[in-house]
Amino acid sequence: MSMKSAIHDTSTTNKKSDDLEDLVGHMSSSNSQTACSESGLPDGGFRAWGTAFGCFLMQFCGFGYISSFGVYQDYYTRIYLANYPPSTISWIGALTAFLAVNVTLISGPLYDRGWFYRLMIVGSLLQSISLFALSFAKPGQFYLVSSPTNLVIDVLPIRCDQAFMVQGVLAGIGMGLTYAPSIAVVSQHFSKKRTLVMSLVTSGTPLGSMVHPIMLNRLLNGTVGFARGVRASAGFVSALLLIACLFMRTRGLPVPTVGYTAVVRKCSREVLFILMTIGSTLFQIGFFFPLFYLQLDSAKHDIDINFSFYSLVILNAACFIGRCTAGIIATYIGVLNFMIASTVACSAVIISMITLSDVASVVAIGLLYGYFSGIFTALWVPLVTVFTPDLSELGARMGICFAFTAFSGLVSGPISGALLGSQYRWWIPSLVSGIISLVGSSMFVVMRLMLYRRERKGNHP
Repeated sequence: MSMKSAIHDTSTTNKKSDDLEDLVGHMSSSNSQTACSESGLPDGGFRAWGTAFGCFLMQFCGFGYISSFGVYQDYYTRIYLANYPPSTISWIGALTAFLAVNVTLISGPLYDRGWFYRLMIVGSLLQSISLFALSFAKPGQFYLVSSPTNLVIDVLPIRCDQAFMVQGVLAGIGMGLTYAPSIAVVSQHFSKKRTLVMSLVTSGTPLGSMVHPIMLNRLLNGTVGFARGVRASAGFVSALLLIACLFMRTRGLPVPTVGYTAVVRKCSREVLFILMTIGSTLFQIGFFFPLFYLQLDSAKHDIDINFSFYSLVILNAACFIGRCTAGIIATYIGVLNFMIASTVACSAVIISMITLSDVASVVAIGLLYGYFSGIFTALWVPLVTVFTPDLSELGARMGICFAFTAFSGLVSGPISGALLGSQYRWWIPSLVSGIISLVGSSMFVVMRLMLYRRERKGNHP
């Protein structure tokens, strides 16, 4: 089954693309329609649930690990790469997130062609190798490779001055190869329970975002040290990836794919889709600032170092709750309306990081931002679905959105680090990131106003 169909089957079938409320109101109908056409799916059993478990582990080790980069950012800035500015260090995490998203444009078509097992094996190996190679790095050594050829040549002997680039490049590519296919394959086994299982699988990301920071903080900042700590983390992740590969199975249900070229031409003429893409891209420039810098911010304000280590855990725990509740609340108030509320709230919390000074402020910021950022993450794909008239194009439209928003993750950390500077003036990146995110939120407001005008014209011809 193709990745586009996988995402399509978890979404909705709508008759009017320009009427948001009508679209959202029909979101629950597609699962029943799909179930009728795919009545042969087992919708359970050991093979199906084993695949779901393996996919959950993939999310746990993939974006769940990326979300814990704030621990590395803090450790590198204070100890391991103290002679480098935060903006330079944050390129590591930014590059990982960028590649993990953009590589899905390659892994999607390969999945459609039946390369699922190869994608899982190669992606898992790359992620595992990147972490083990990182453990050989020494303090103060950071090197950016200028070409893929140099990367291959230098990585083979595992030179220490290359290891940090290996963390950014290899890990990002590996996660990108496994991310989308490990979600899409679930739809080959479930029909009626598809939405439920999909949500359970994707919850692996926030759960990993809680577990990995605790483990990394204990290892890196404890008696174990960097080298052995990273190797322990690499061993843990590698073992889970191996288990995931052993559990996941395909059923081989091919579905015709949709070319990107025709969809791109159509999207370029849709104002609402353009506004949605611009809004998501701008919003995510500021979105990553708390994820990368909350722990460092609390540590630099002389807050108890042991508590600072748990700041990301608090944020990601709230994010987990936000993801789980987003779909329920959006059913009553609408996807776009809830997206507006969550993005505006996130922007306000980012700006409020200016006031961070004690334990209470760290907890408040972590809880609020974690919850509302979880809502944004959970509603992003449903929002694209709402503005997709032909759901056979959903995968292609998601790829177009990812291609633009991936650059937000790439530049977000370095821009914030450059604004922060060596003097650690926290109010500057907090204010700039919050304002940029707020501008992105305004694009969603414009969308809402345009839809309101269309609805009025429809009621009063």
